[in-house]
Amino acid sequence: MSAIELFEKRAKAAAKVIVLPEGMDPRVVAAANKAVANGIVKKAIVLGSEDELNKACAEAGVTERLFESVDYLNSPLQADFAGEFFKMREAKGMTPEKAAATMKNRIYFGAMMTRRGIADGLVAGSIASTADMLRAAFHCIGTRKGMKIASSFFVMDLPRPTAAGENMLVFADCAVNPNPDAAQLCDIAAATAESYHALFGKTPKLAFLSFSSKGSADHEILNKIKEAAQLFKARVEAEKLDVICDGELQADAALVPKVAASKAPDSPLKGAANVLIFPDLNAGNISYKLVQRLAGADAYGPVLQGLAKPLNDLSRGCSADDIYGQIAITACQC
Repeated sequence: MSAIELFEKRAKAAAKVIVLPEGMDPRVVAAANKAVANGIVKKAIVLGSEDELNKACAEAGVTERLFESVDYLNSPLQADFAGEFFKMREAKGMTPEKAAATMKNRIYFGAMMTRRGIADGLVAGSIASTADMLRAAFHCIGTRKGMKIASSFFVMDLPRPTAAGENMLVFADCAVNPNPDAAQLCDIAAATAESYHALFGKTPKLAFLSFSSKGSADHEILNKIKEAAQLFKARVEAEKLDVICDGELQADAALVPKVAASKAPDSPLKGAANVLIFPDLNAGNISYKLVQRLAGADAYGPVLQGLAKPLNDLSRGCSADDIYGQIAITACQC
């Protein structure tokens, strides 16, 4: 079963409502219609005026709308959302006038729908920038309880399995935090373990990656990785999480049982990691692109995590199928 087939199956069981703010984009209306047609959402809500939606549907070849639509600029929720947003951000200098103007932004309006529970999650970014998406996520949703930072992950659907037989790996963080400290790496690991559970329904086997395996090298830049691994192990034990974890480990010791037997014989992972935590954004971003481009893996993401409600970004070069996949992932996260 491919990654997308697995996400579809789990999304169908979840039966969630997803809002897609960028209704002027033909790719978005095509993906929303497909999501409803295939039953991976209970409901897809697309934001836009009738003129925008009619034009987008015509360009996409959508002749029958299966999704619901909201003309957000003329919605009776405008004043309600603006009032709540003002109260939320008043201490940060927000005024009623600024709040009202902010709710005219379709991404913020969709984020408030998600905050209120009108939608379970949001997918956008085919037109909006990642910076716009992150601002809306942090201002309207914030991080979930016990999580100090948001982060991201990629699902890497491999063309052939790892030496331990894993067909899919999760990489984090590859898109949000440039240089996380030990506590932040611990949060990234906790969020990624939750994401793995949500998407795959099985135990995450999580490795903190490094150029050292269990003290084989000594350098100050390794300290945060070692500390993060210790912090996360303590968190797993204290919260009784269904996670197997270890670090610091080199990539081969994390992924190849024979190498693990030599380099890290006492590691509980035994070279069978399915979740890889990178020390910084350089390492994570470079690694996912190398695996995607050289190994021919399909990369799904970046998917945001650690938020109180799932809001997910898209590449501005995405296809309708990419958006459909992100809808399925978001439904699973819900």
